Amino acid sequence: MSEREPNIVTSGLSGFITRDGITVEVQIHRLEGQAGWALEVVNANRTSTVWDDLFDTDGEAYAAFLAAAEDEGMITYLDRATVIPFRR
Repeated sequence: MSEREPNIVTSGLSGFITRDGITVEVQIHRLEGQAGWALEVVNANRTSTVWDDLFDTDGEAYAAFLAAAEDEGMITYLDRATVIPFRR
């Protein structure tokens, strides 16, 4: 008998946030039966910013999102990387 895959638990704090004219989707989730909440912020281009460390509570994860948005501005979640194409 094989083990079933754990369900993903999504926090009620997850959702779309608009600030300074920039809308992102905040995703806070954890695996069923395990501690630690993951935080991911997805922009309109579907590019995501993911925190490396897990949070003890979903509230702490949401607070980390708010702190980054306050300290660095919502622009931090936009695509600003330089893309260098491969030679063909």
